[in-house]
Amino acid sequence: MSWTLDPALAARLKRTPDGLVCAVAQQYDTREVLMVAWMTDEALARTLATREGTYWSRSRDELWVKGATSGHVQKVVEVRLDCDGDTVLLLVDQSGAACHTGAHTCFDADVVLAPEA
Repeated sequence: MSWTLDPALAARLKRTPDGLVCAVAQQYDTREVLMVAWMTDEALARTLATREGTYWSRSRDELWVKGATSGHVQKVVEVRLDCDGDTVLLLVDQSGAACHTGAHTCFDADVVLAPEA
């Protein structure tokens, strides 16, 4: 199957020199930020068509569907584009760990600045 992004949406995206757009995955009901990944036009088109979080692996140089091997899938509830087109926000229903380390979120390991007491 050919996965093509709608030309009107594609025209709004600002990509890196290697053709990628930043994607932030956020739990739809709690708004907890789960992970940041990268998408090609094809990855975004697949995500929109299947409602499965699909990303571009820079290390493996290939598309990957979140949870295809781990079972920790992302059901995509909503997709938003930021105001200048360089980041996509995926509101997802995450099943299991979102982080490749096995953690629920990629953002619970190192707190750089905490709220003041």
